[in-house]
Amino acid sequence: MAENGSLKTYDDHVPEIKFTKLFIDGKFVDPVKGRTFETIDPRNGEVTARVAEGDEEDVDLAVKAARQAFDHGPWPRMPGYVHLIDENMDELAALDTIDAGKLFSVGKARDIPTATKLLRYYAGAADKIQGEVLKMSCELHGYTLREPVGVVGHIIPWNFPTGMFFMKVAPALAAGCTMVMKPAEQTPLSALFSAHLAKKAGVPDGVINVVTGFGPTAGATISSHMDIDMFYGVYGSRTMVMQAAATSNLKQVSLELGGKSPLIVFDDADIDTATDLALACIVYNKGEVCVAGSRVYVQEAIYEVFEKKLVAKAKAWSVGDPFDPNARQGPQVDKKQFEKILSYIEHGKREGATLLTGGAPLGAKGYYIQPTIFTNVKEDNVIVKDEIFGPVMSLMKFKTVEEVIKRANDTRYGLAAGILTKNIDLANTVSRSIRAGIIWINCYFAFDNDCPYGGYKMSGFGRDFGLDALHKYLHVKSVATPIYNSPWL
Repeated sequence: MAENGSLKTYDDHVPEIKFTKLFIDGKFVDPVKGRTFETIDPRNGEVTARVAEGDEEDVDLAVKAARQAFDHGPWPRMPGYVHLIDENMDELAALDTIDAGKLFSVGKARDIPTATKLLRYYAGAADKIQGEVLKMSCELHGYTLREPVGVVGHIIPWNFPTGMFFMKVAPALAAGCTMVMKPAEQTPLSALFSAHLAKKAGVPDGVINVVTGFGPTAGATISSHMDIDMFYGVYGSRTMVMQAAATSNLKQVSLELGGKSPLIVFDDADIDTATDLALACIVYNKGEVCVAGSRVYVQEAIYEVFEKKLVAKAKAWSVGDPFDPNARQGPQVDKKQFEKILSYIEHGKREGATLLTGGAPLGAKGYYIQPTIFTNVKEDNVIVKDEIFGPVMSLMKFKTVEEVIKRANDTRYGLAAGILTKNIDLANTVSRSIRAGIIWINCYFAFDNDCPYGGYKMSGFGRDFGLDALHKYLHVKSVATPIYNSPWL
């Protein structure tokens, strides 16, 4: 930190903002009502650009383009798209840095390569979509077909702008769907740039449409639109989304709604490895991760040593400008999220939790927060129950296996969990006992294109990654034909 209290800024990689209009039917266009909104650089709180604000009329135009492309357009191809993303990796990573506060180095090393791997994975699956021949019980020949759902409405979050864009686009394209995408209002820039690359790659007009805007207008219209066949959303008002789907055209819905994930450290775990992993669970992407390991349970025999080492590592963690190659944590996405996290920290103090480290903002400008660890917390404390979506950990001790399973499951969420132990029998017992969509044993954030990912309980339903993600964009159609006097029935 500089002497004046400000963090050093690095502007060498800040890109030119090229695209700020809506992307509809293969063209960048102004919104019908001509309104715009500001997108803010979380490094300093300053305006990066003014972006088109789409609403109901713009969504309707985008849906019409997507419907036309689905009903009458050519099948989209992806290989050229992959190469363009690879070629523009630096610019995409930089856009996510100035929009979301993401580390530039991590964007280049992980986020953008993950996007291209997803496109390659689903491009390889696109020509392998097939049904099956059925052994019917009567004089019929039967088979199934897998057919695209149709027009898909996507609303994606702000924590992984490029990654989430392609997590939805890749399987939907492979399935043969067309789509209307609304990026989070905090992070619209990389979605617009990605739409530009799609056009350049030859993805047919109308297949990918991007409407930037706000949830109550553009987002609500997408979830309730009568000509959208499927809706995928994250966070937001889950009840309103489900009601909108039910009261419109009963569209298919897939939701990923966050979590409050436990990391369980048993007393046979390597403490150095465990403390490294526990810290990464809450500071990676500044804690703005739906699977963040924000509830850490440590078996009492090793708790004291674990706590001491963890706090020392947290205090040494480098927070700074996300373009700084030495920074390991950037700013929170915006002022609203920054203030929300700080309010949770104050709530934890009022509830009697012990603040071991952190708990304060950093720098004179921007939305930086110190890695924060609380102990002496109770299961009914707000900081233990609510998804904070920031670098705030609740550290707790436990005695028995039965106790920690019960406490880990004592949450309305069920997205992920981590287990650290050298005992494979114990790992298998606990992994089968925790109600969550993905369990990581002796690792964390272990995502893979082949491994389905999604939640239980209030963490939502539907799966990303793997063939499960592809199949959710496909309907199964059964075809039956009479066969008379066949010797093979």
